[in-house]
Amino acid sequence: MNPVEKSQTPSSVDRLPSQPRATIISDELAKLMELMADACPKDAQISFVFDGRLHAMIDVRTMEEVVAVEMIVPQLAAGLFHSLQRAKAPRHGFGHRITALVAR
Repeated sequence: MNPVEKSQTPSSVDRLPSQPRATIISDELAKLMELMADACPKDAQISFVFDGRLHAMIDVRTMEEVVAVEMIVPQLAAGLFHSLQRAKAPRHGFGHRITALVAR
C-alpha cells in the first residue's frame, strides 16, 4: 500500500448499534437472592455456588436463626430449595451455615 492509498482509507469505523446483553442467569439469581433475603433473618449472608448443581448458602449467627431458616427456606417457591444441610460458617468462629440445593 503506497502513501496515497493510506490517506484514502477511513480513519475510523462506525460501529453498529450495540445490542443489550442478555442477563438471563443474573436476573434469575437476583430473583432467588431477593426471595431468600425477604425470608431470612436481616443479618444473614446469602450466596450461591455452582458446581454442576446450584447451592444456596445462608450464613447466620445463632442457632435460633438456623432453626428459623430451616423451617422457612424449604417452603419458599413451592419447595424450590431442598436438601438442607448444616455446617459451621467458614472464617466465622461462631457462625452457622445452612446449605440448600436449588431445583432449577
